[in-house]
Amino acid sequence: MTLLSWITAFLLIGATAADQQAKLNHFPENFAVAKQGKNSVNLTCLTTTTGRVTWKHNNNEDSDFEDDMSQSGHNLIVRDVEAPLLGEYSCWRDGTKLSSTLLLQETEEEEDIDSLLTCRAKSYDCNFSCRWTEGKYRAVRLGIGPDCTNGLPTCHWVSSSGQPDSEGFQFELTHNLSSFGEESTMLEVTAEAIDDDFFFLKKTKKFYLRDIVVPDSPRIVSMKVVQSQLNVSIEPPSSWSTPHSFFALEHEIEYILRDNGETIISSSSLIPKKISKLRARSRDPLVFSTWSQWTPWENWKNSCQCRKKQTSELSPKCLEHCKRKMERRRTEQSQNLLK
Repeated sequence: MTLLSWITAFLLIGATAADQQAKLNHFPENFAVAKQGKNSVNLTCLTTTTGRVTWKHNNNEDSDFEDDMSQSGHNLIVRDVEAPLLGEYSCWRDGTKLSSTLLLQETEEEEDIDSLLTCRAKSYDCNFSCRWTEGKYRAVRLGIGPDCTNGLPTCHWVSSSGQPDSEGFQFELTHNLSSFGEESTMLEVTAEAIDDDFFFLKKTKKFYLRDIVVPDSPRIVSMKVVQSQLNVSIEPPSSWSTPHSFFALEHEIEYILRDNGETIISSSSLIPKKISKLRARSRDPLVFSTWSQWTPWENWKNSCQCRKKQTSELSPKCLEHCKRKMERRRTEQSQNLLK
């Protein structure tokens, strides 16, 4: 490729990049990947009809790279694939677009899959989620199992759509592992991604389901005084696997003492009564899973000192408690006036 061809190529790329990237808001149905070290790629016009076809590169019928291409029937052979030759190739007949293929090139970058893809399961049920966190990739898809790793047509892919949010692309996946059996098979998640420059990345991540289980925050259902202590009843989140007798969770309670403001974490459901507020979290004790997020702080009702606090300082529960208390007082005062 001559210097003039390179300059012309980059001018064409600049003119068509915005249009091509705007189209790349989902994973393409048809694409071909030029492998590193291989000289050519064969593109096929996907049509069942006969007759001569013409090819366009990024919607341009006249290409400056004719020396790098040759047509054989419905096929187009692209040789010496480099960046200027990447993009959309479409085949046409009599002004009608028959099909298109996105030509990509295998990236040379060594990416760590653990830094690109994080997965989490809320329970041992059949669903889990993964998040693709690298923002330079405009289209990503994930698949589970060896068929996806090996690129077989039997793979079921879950593709990204639209633009990623501030944390990347979110995927909801399904597996067929038994929730009750001993886990001996690793999940195998393959990711394929395309960046702004039409470079293609493929990586596979393997892990046991138990390694990604992180329960949702539990529910604090009641707090009852038992002599000088407070008995806190905690239940698993609604998203956790059932029966709870089999899929047990352990809980921790963090509370703040009312007298000195000391913060303490306890694994017992019995804690001191004289606290100002508390919260809880859970995990699977059998595999020492990651702890869930803490529940929001909850004020213990005896700490609702309505006269000593501004309304803005009260929690919603305390505010409601103080309102009811004031209404009862006004009712009592009214009744006394009527006597």
